[in-house]
Amino acid sequence: MKNNDSEPPGRLQSVNALSLRTPSTLPTEDYTPVRPYRSVDDMVHDLKPEMPVQCLRPATIAATAKRFLKAFPGDVLYAVKTNPDPRVLGYLARAGVKHYDVASLAEVKLAAAIPDAKLYFMHPVKSREAIAASYDEYGVRDFSLDSHEELEKILDATSNASDLNLYVRLSIPSEGAVYSLAGKFGVALEQAASLLAATRKAASRLGVCFHVGSQCMNPEAFSAAIQMVADLLVQTDVRLDILDIGGGFPSIYPGMTPPPLTRYMKAIKKTLQSLPQLAECQVLCEPGRALVAEGGSVVVRVELRKGNMLYLNDGVYGSLFDAGSPGFVFPVKAIRPRGQLSAETAEFGFFGPTCDSIDAMKGPFVLPADIREGDWIEIGQLGAYGATMRTRFNGFYSDLTVEVADKPLLSMTGVH
Repeated sequence: MKNNDSEPPGRLQSVNALSLRTPSTLPTEDYTPVRPYRSVDDMVHDLKPEMPVQCLRPATIAATAKRFLKAFPGDVLYAVKTNPDPRVLGYLARAGVKHYDVASLAEVKLAAAIPDAKLYFMHPVKSREAIAASYDEYGVRDFSLDSHEELEKILDATSNASDLNLYVRLSIPSEGAVYSLAGKFGVALEQAASLLAATRKAASRLGVCFHVGSQCMNPEAFSAAIQMVADLLVQTDVRLDILDIGGGFPSIYPGMTPPPLTRYMKAIKKTLQSLPQLAECQVLCEPGRALVAEGGSVVVRVELRKGNMLYLNDGVYGSLFDAGSPGFVFPVKAIRPRGQLSAETAEFGFFGPTCDSIDAMKGPFVLPADIREGDWIEIGQLGAYGATMRTRFNGFYSDLTVEVADKPLLSMTGVH
């Protein structure tokens, strides 16, 4: 594939284009275009794809991002890990997203290609090399930590820089979330005083961050966590400059309809306004799923049917990881370019294409009762943690990606 010499290295190229390349491709490489389609059905009718196809909805991602930016009372950091496809980053940038939560040097390099982007290295445990390169080569000044050892590492790797914005990651309960993120990172509240004091001395600006858990279904979880931070500040008498309330903002799935975004924002604003300890703080958040889940889907083909189990050409080692052991149920739609599908429905489970028996998704996924080999299925809400989770296990892999203009299978815009 030829390089595009008309653009300077490091710039996002062809972010409107469609790609046959892997979503992890760095933006210094160009893309092979595939024409956009009015709908997923049109794409299947035209291509009759033998391999899974990632479908991106630029208009959906842009509209969702604009709604979130307008509603949140602070700066919105897109969590790049959720979907690092350069095209997705391009959609978000043009919608007004200027801040990016990165978790690795690879993500730093990717997001640094976005003009005027501000990067926040919010992984609490980083290598010295990643810290140094992020600071020296990419201008990153914001780093999180949850231990004295990580604080010392950051200071050493940046030669005790005086312009660091440092965030102490707190361990916060995750009762309202589908995925708890409390076990791996975060200093316990009762042990945070000494780390806050040491970080305050080292930081140009001191921040606190936390994560209420992924797919948080309870708006009051954010209120409770913010209150915990305020109580901690009173106990420690530490001055705080930045409050990062993390991610966890949900999307919608079958059987999992969260409260509307407005309820989350109302709870957050009300709590912030009631706490004088936080009155002067800059406020940040790190949404991922809430910005991009609706904006992507994957189209798979049925390779075999055994009773109510469908063997697909994608699975948990591909885009459907969350449908496996986490047990997410995604919206589905059957597509048969020639012939009618039955109006009668039935519940199905899925098997992926690999030889591993754990490549299974119990669902249930509701589809036409007569679905069979050779039919296609669109699986929605995979703009988040879909393409980004894929592996090449057993040689099953597809990076065919197209843009489509139709509506997502499910949308939070219908939640009131």
